[in-house]
Amino acid sequence: MQVQTKALHFSADRNLLEIIEKKIRKLERFFERITVANVTLKLESTGRIRDRVAEVQLSLPGSVLFVRVSSKSFEASVDSAVVSLRRQLVRYKDKPRVSLVRY
Repeated sequence: MQVQTKALHFSADRNLLEIIEKKIRKLERFFERITVANVTLKLESTGRIRDRVAEVQLSLPGSVLFVRVSSKSFEASVDSAVVSLRRQLVRYKDKPRVSLVRY
C-alpha cells in the first residue's frame, strides 16, 4: 500500500507524517488489498477555533472509501478516521460479491 500525505496551507513535520503513516498502515490488518491511501491535512478556521481536519481516501479494487474528521489535533483526527475506516473495511469485506461468469 502506498501512503500519500499532503498538507494544505502549512508544512507538516516529519514526526507527524511518520505517525500518520504508521496508523494508516495498521488498516492493512483488516484488508490486505488496499492499493493507495491518500491523506490530506488541512487547517480550518471556524470562528476563533482552528480545527485540524484529516481526510483519508482508501482505494480498493472496485471501490473507494472516504472519511473526513476534524478535531483539535491532527493525531486525534487521524485516530478517529482510522477507527471509522476500520468499520468501513470490515463492512466492505463482509459484503457479498457477485462474480460474472462469461461463457
